[in-house]
Amino acid sequence: MQRNQIDREEGRKRIGRRAEEEMGRRREKGGRLEGLEVKLPSFFRCPISLEVMQSPVSLCTGVTYDRSSIQSWLDSGHRTCPATRLPLSSPVHLVPNLTLRRLIRLWSSSSAVSSVAVSPLPPPPPQLPSSSVDLLLGLRSSSPVDDPLPLLRRLSAFFSSDADDSDKNRLASSDCFAPAIVSRAVDESAGLETLSVAIKILALVLGMDCIEESGRELAVAALFAELDGSFNALIRVLRSREGSQESRIDAARVLESILLSSSCDRVKRSFIVEKPDLFPEIVRLIAPPDNGGAVHPESADAGLQCLLAAAKGKGALARMARAGAVPALARVLAAAEVPAATAELALKAMKAMAGSSEGRAEICETAEACVGGVMGRVLKVGREGKEAAVTVLWAACVAAGDRRAREAVAGAKGGAAKVLVVMQGDCSPAAAMMAGELLKIFKVDAKSCCVGYDTKTTHIMPY
Repeated sequence: MQRNQIDREEGRKRIGRRAEEEMGRRREKGGRLEGLEVKLPSFFRCPISLEVMQSPVSLCTGVTYDRSSIQSWLDSGHRTCPATRLPLSSPVHLVPNLTLRRLIRLWSSSSAVSSVAVSPLPPPPPQLPSSSVDLLLGLRSSSPVDDPLPLLRRLSAFFSSDADDSDKNRLASSDCFAPAIVSRAVDESAGLETLSVAIKILALVLGMDCIEESGRELAVAALFAELDGSFNALIRVLRSREGSQESRIDAARVLESILLSSSCDRVKRSFIVEKPDLFPEIVRLIAPPDNGGAVHPESADAGLQCLLAAAKGKGALARMARAGAVPALARVLAAAEVPAATAELALKAMKAMAGSSEGRAEICETAEACVGGVMGRVLKVGREGKEAAVTVLWAACVAAGDRRAREAVAGAKGGAAKVLVVMQGDCSPAAAMMAGELLKIFKVDAKSCCVGYDTKTTHIMPY
């Protein structure tokens, strides 16, 4: 016990010496700090509230907290160190860290002098409001046997509210935040509602502009740390028939963030793509086959984004084809309620499918539906969508040389005119070349009119 006390005292002294050395380096000959270079040392902040400590006190574990924060922790019945999770002695002794308090006061007074003498210092980072501190304390203190649903609901409401963006960012950037949420999501004993709320929080954090990249990286890192459990949890929500459509959309958004993360290397991507349940559930989200042909625009958008992110994996296109992606994409293109932006995503996904032999085979197998959907959207999307449409048609009619696809293109109403518009518009040389080859599918009569194989419609050729 005496030895531990000596070690703790030595630790406090080392912190004091390090702070004094840092402050000494910042002093000028006149005894004041170098104005704009003043920064708040990280160990001046309380690990619980993240605020500058007013009355720093140390526990027997050697960790220093602000007295008010650690007292709130103890008053709520906890008898462990929040940072180390080590048990505390009884009674708990709060030892004032006088050295650290003196350094904080010295820093505060010196920075004030510097701000007057040189220029105003940047305002201190926003402090977490008490509600956010309570949420953070709840995450750190809750045990596996506690019911996490009430706390998760509060967190979901906090990130969905109009609370200050900086407060949301600071909470999401806390080291314990993402691992705590993911631990609730990967718990196999958790109910579907608990799981759905945990995934909603992750989707909000990963998709909100106010969350800095470092906060999103922490969330992705926590998901990768429990990759198998995280994937199973997301698929469980996607597969559920009892869950809401919003929950399934959240699961797809989280999957997309995982796949697009810079941390998702080839090995991790292969691990995800090779899961047998991945593409069938994404395809069902895009266009449920048991929904009477109806397409939910927001679900389709989330599913398509996820599908495009997963398409980069090895063997992904073949798996997508076997899961029925091509017919689902055709249904999205044919749905009048789907906006142009979502239709363009479907065309890009169809283009990716056309890049594989399995995908081309599926396009040719369902040529009438695919060609009809592509032709119906080709002039209603942006440049990338137009070029994707031409690529799909060229892959089926020219590269694969499929008779069914050629007949469907030749018989499409206004097909030649639409291909001409793309060819003569602002498109890439490759797209213009493919459009030119597609025009050869249409018959040209003696009056320079382009006539489809199976239609009496004629189109005047501009050359």
